[in-house]
Amino acid sequence: MKGDPEQRALLLGEYIVEHGATVRAAARAFGCSKSTVHKDVSVRLRTVGPELFRQVQMVLARNKAERHLRGGAAVSRHRRFVMSSGGTAPAPPFPAGSPVPG
Repeated sequence: MKGDPEQRALLLGEYIVEHGATVRAAARAFGCSKSTVHKDVSVRLRTVGPELFRQVQMVLARNKAERHLRGGAAVSRHRRFVMSSGGTAPAPPFPAGSPVPG
């Protein structure tokens, strides 16, 4: 999405607040990179729309706090898929009890 960066920042901010969207989801919806979305809503939006900036920061903070839950849910979905397709769940990267290189 090209055009005026300040206008884009406002549109992205409104989208994130209305949909509770993540930076990744907003980037996908607007056809731009996650870096662009992050810069728009964390730098540009602060001066263009301070109240909207505060609302966006609250949504992003909630998304960050829930991130570990979404990751765990993705692992559970993956394991259910693998087991239902007749496969076996992937083995852990190192056998139990073995020293982990590092």
